[in-house]
Amino acid sequence: MNTIEEIIRKGRSEFDDREPSDGHFERFSFKLSVRLHAGVAKRSIMPYLLKAAVVTLLITLSSLWTYDHFVRPSLKKTMTLSEVSPEYREVEKYYVRQVGFIENEFSSLDISNPDQKEALMKELTSMDSVYVELQKELRANPDDQRIIDAMIKHYQTKLDVMNYILDQLRQIKAETENSVSHEKVII
Repeated sequence: MNTIEEIIRKGRSEFDDREPSDGHFERFSFKLSVRLHAGVAKRSIMPYLLKAAVVTLLITLSSLWTYDHFVRPSLKKTMTLSEVSPEYREVEKYYVRQVGFIENEFSSLDISNPDQKEALMKELTSMDSVYVELQKELRANPDDQRIIDAMIKHYQTKLDVMNYILDQLRQIKAETENSVSHEKVII
């Protein structure tokens, strides 16, 4: 940079007394106007592109909303009790809550035998698959009281089985704790 500054300083007298060549101001004005008009053309396209993007986004979102609310529900293969009536919604909430409580108790018992734990999970999965079949039947026949009764009966049976298994697991755990504490007393 120092060399350029030195050249300009030394040749300053040559630059100050010379005038630009003929037509310089016309060429400069022409280039300036071309550059200004090119910027205007670019700016005028942007609002149209932005509007097109917004319209495309709105159409996409409205299509997804329509699909989600009108098309997809008919594609759904299962139907829950809560979709039948508000009374059945309360019944279903009660049973789902009770099943959740018992499942939490299963996890708190810490089943040590992996075979027992696997058998328990298989049984619960089997019971759930029966319920899914009942949900499919309810979708096909939403006014069939027999299916609704079978779904409620399924929940009751599932709770009874889970309570029975839970009681057995508690009893086994209590017996093992007693035998371990009894052995400590003997030793």
